[in-house]
Amino acid sequence: MTVRSLVDHLILITGAVFMCAPLAALAISTTHAPGSLPPSGLTFVPGLEALTNYGQLMNASLGASGDATIMVLAFNSFILGTGFAVLKVTCSLLAAYALTYFRIPFATPIFSLLLLSIMLPLESRFLPTYDIVASLGWVNSPAGMIVPLAATGIGTFFFIQYLKSVPDTLIEAARIDGAGPVKFLVDILLPMSVPMISALFIVMFVNGWNQYLWPVLVASDESSYTLVRGLQYFGQASLTGKMLACLSILPPALLVLLFQRQVMKGLFDGSH
Repeated sequence: MTVRSLVDHLILITGAVFMCAPLAALAISTTHAPGSLPPSGLTFVPGLEALTNYGQLMNASLGASGDATIMVLAFNSFILGTGFAVLKVTCSLLAAYALTYFRIPFATPIFSLLLLSIMLPLESRFLPTYDIVASLGWVNSPAGMIVPLAATGIGTFFFIQYLKSVPDTLIEAARIDGAGPVKFLVDILLPMSVPMISALFIVMFVNGWNQYLWPVLVASDESSYTLVRGLQYFGQASLTGKMLACLSILPPALLVLLFQRQVMKGLFDGSH
């Protein structure tokens, strides 16, 4: 191993330690009994109460009404992340397909408007969006939490870059075989786009799972709370709050770790 390679690895290891050490301390601190931790509330020494602590959490009611349990919060988070990812990928693919292969008037200005939505944070349109959601009767519903979040153009941008890399000869061959727009999309483009779809789905699932501000605004019923929002019940030094933080981090982290190659491959292919 050369000196340069050794330095590169040391930099990567140091960065990984700085990023993972707080999460490791947080997870380890949940293995101790309440009140047995140092004043900082964090430790790197594992305890023996992990099963007891998490078992009690699974059977506890976290809300004032008793409707917010761990299973309810996790289910709501899963619905939010999955629904957000499915809707985002579907709308992005169809929009990119139309803008790439159809002669749509003002296609360039439309694409520019889609890109403009990337620069507008969700917080800047909270009030008008909430007014529309309330008028539709979607408050405290999965539709109210999912649909407004899907209105951005980042997915369309990635899909357009990917579809532009599809060879023109493939399009001509499909036309000669009599494949219409729908058949070409379903039988040819969709199988080819599986890596890109998978990568974007994982990224959007993590994004949807981690949403906090919008669910706080649109979901006032405790039965509609997500795991991330459930953290508001407890302080940063609370054992229950730490366990909720660990549970809210675990699914997206595992998803990214298990499919990181697919994510990198899909996003890399879509950038050319």
